[in-house]
Amino acid sequence: MTSVLTSKVPALGGTVTVHNALGLPALPGVAAPLSRPESTLRVWSDGQGHDRLALPSRGGEQVFIDDGTTLWRYDSSSRTATALEHGAAPDHQHPPMADPAHTAQELVGDLRKCSGVTVDGTGTVAGRPVYQLVLTPAPTERTLLRGVRVAVDSATRVPLQLTVLTNGSPDPALQIGFSDLTLGAQDPALFHFTPPAGVRVERPESSKPPGQHDGDMIHTQGDGWDTVVLGQLPPRQPGARNDPVALIQRIGHPTSGAWGQGWVVQTAVGTVVLTSDGRVAAGAVPQQVLDEALAR
Repeated sequence: MTSVLTSKVPALGGTVTVHNALGLPALPGVAAPLSRPESTLRVWSDGQGHDRLALPSRGGEQVFIDDGTTLWRYDSSSRTATALEHGAAPDHQHPPMADPAHTAQELVGDLRKCSGVTVDGTGTVAGRPVYQLVLTPAPTERTLLRGVRVAVDSATRVPLQLTVLTNGSPDPALQIGFSDLTLGAQDPALFHFTPPAGVRVERPESSKPPGQHDGDMIHTQGDGWDTVVLGQLPPRQPGARNDPVALIQRIGHPTSGAWGQGWVVQTAVGTVVLTSDGRVAAGAVPQQVLDEALAR
């Protein structure tokens, strides 16, 4: 575990395959890796903190490029780009699901203090020999998950595959792993972005992450496997595309508790509750845990 947390992701390029059994429907605005049973994406790193991620999207692709000073997001279908300067957002700069290495390192770091840890044999991922690191929740943890498996490269100690397992099913709810991988120097041009002619560029100046509005109070309760994230949605904009309230109402079910009334969405790995006054609670936990958090 120590070697995984302290390993340095080397220069690499590869294809990441995502197998998804989360149970999320295909909805507008939901990234392909989270809404399709299987999807692929391409990742590159120069080993010096510069990264590139290419995600398929409807009618094109979304590209994230971290050039060391700016995190760029470019959508080829809408021909828009967003430039987020480092320091204008929290330290967590790399794009979500950037690669198994970053994702697994963060997860192991969060869960190591409240988990049982074993090494369950060896295997291969993308043609490279790996050790299988297994984290299981401590008996006191209230979670829908029964464990996380991390395939660790035997030479570099970099995670190459992450598998999330849930209670009641022998099959993974989510698996993110390299299907092909090349270690070594990558083309420096991959880690620079110049907006193509005619592309609209947005440059957020707020110190808040994109999408966060004044008055938002995003915080957590608990730690480890049963951490609950709590927040407040911004005021609804009539006619807005991909309205999160409308999406949750569409795929969720009415529910109520000491906190009031709202809607609940349950997947294989987690639960989300949206209250009628715009509060949100989410976690890899049963609804009872969210109800308790909202009622405090």
